[in-house]
Amino acid sequence: MAHVLVIGGGVAGAATALLAARHGHTAEVFERDTRAPGTALDRDFFGWRRPTVPQAAQPHVLLGAARNVLRGDLPDVHAEMLRLGARERHELDWFDVRPPAWPGDDDLVMLQARRIVLESALATALRAEPGVVVRYGEPVNGLITAPGSSEGAGIQVTGVTTETGSYPGDLVVDAGGRRGGTGRRLAEAGCRPPVVERHRTGLAYFCRWYRLPEGMEEGPRRPWAVTGGPFAGCAVFPADNRVFAVTLFVHTTDTTRSALRDPAVFEAAARAFPPGVAWLGPGVEPLSGVLATASLDNRWSALVDEAGPVVTGLVPVGDSITHTNPTLGQGTSLALWAARRVARTAHRDPGSARYAAEHHAWAERTLKPWFDFQVVADVAIGERFATRAVRGRTAREVSALFDCALEDPVVMRARARVRHLVEPPERAYADPEIRARVTRWLADRPHYVPNVAGPDREEWEKLTAG
Repeated sequence: MAHVLVIGGGVAGAATALLAARHGHTAEVFERDTRAPGTALDRDFFGWRRPTVPQAAQPHVLLGAARNVLRGDLPDVHAEMLRLGARERHELDWFDVRPPAWPGDDDLVMLQARRIVLESALATALRAEPGVVVRYGEPVNGLITAPGSSEGAGIQVTGVTTETGSYPGDLVVDAGGRRGGTGRRLAEAGCRPPVVERHRTGLAYFCRWYRLPEGMEEGPRRPWAVTGGPFAGCAVFPADNRVFAVTLFVHTTDTTRSALRDPAVFEAAARAFPPGVAWLGPGVEPLSGVLATASLDNRWSALVDEAGPVVTGLVPVGDSITHTNPTLGQGTSLALWAARRVARTAHRDPGSARYAAEHHAWAERTLKPWFDFQVVADVAIGERFATRAVRGRTAREVSALFDCALEDPVVMRARARVRHLVEPPERAYADPEIRARVTRWLADRPHYVPNVAGPDREEWEKLTAG
């Protein structure tokens, strides 16, 4: 079996080490932060300053794909999340009476929790795992390299260095994220640059956390928790322990953007959307200020180019390979898929060019289609927000599919299979039955106009003027 060195102890890194150990390997994790997440969730979530993990305080979604990895490969982590207060919600529970079950419906359940709940559960499991050592406060500052040991290999990574010393390993896993610095270290080692595909989203997000009143364990089931208008949107993210987040999103060029940092303006604007007014009822307690983030991009990074692997002995997982904008909530699922793949294959000559090429081919086949789906979705949202208009028949049909799903369980199931990464959209939405149902829904509504929920521009300008 292999000794796996993991750069970064976030969700992707912790999951990689834990899964590797469960498959018989040993693992060492090198984490910049000086301590692990604890079980005092509110203290860590709201009080732990984590400048290298800016997304830690933003809403997260654990789709059915992520839940399936946890239940199947890390059941103790799944159970600990539930013990800490995470809640499970089936997509078809939108309806007053859940439709009769079909095969595969178990894939359509999401875990509702803040990121800290997953991090805490992973940390608990890591402490009890004899095959893992986590080195907190010991970030990687360099790579140990040697000439490639197999045909077609140029430079092979054989270990990492920190301020404390050098650590050899059979495989190095880059779970350091998009700011981890591995690209720079590869350049210093003489490797060709990674192949990077980047798409700007043009979206800015403003989030505020709240807690439901005592005795109210769940928020309202309706309206649907995500609403998008022609120039702004609102989303509600139910989490654990009666905590939830409200998020507003606009285009980065929107002149009203900076006003949303004011809590009073933010709340007034949120209440102008159906989800916001439904969740921000009497007795709801604000838990944070307004947290802003912007200039996000969808970025795909490959360590294989036309000439083959740019390096061997090192593979990326998580944001190091695919960083996706959070609108579809795919990030954690894709990270867990990659972590599980590494754990299942780390014994197959991990320093070879073949291993590097196969990891890349797997990622292209398994992760890249969902990255591409995210790009297409964000282009549509960004264009709508930038132009404040819905253009073309296709945009109307896409919106109709979503609205039809709120009334038709068959269409909802197809949409949920895409949302939870069970089935790609080009297959789920091409089903003749789904197309026929959406066509009939539109025919019954000849005056249907998509994306009209929320305030008009004149009202929005007044709200954001304070």
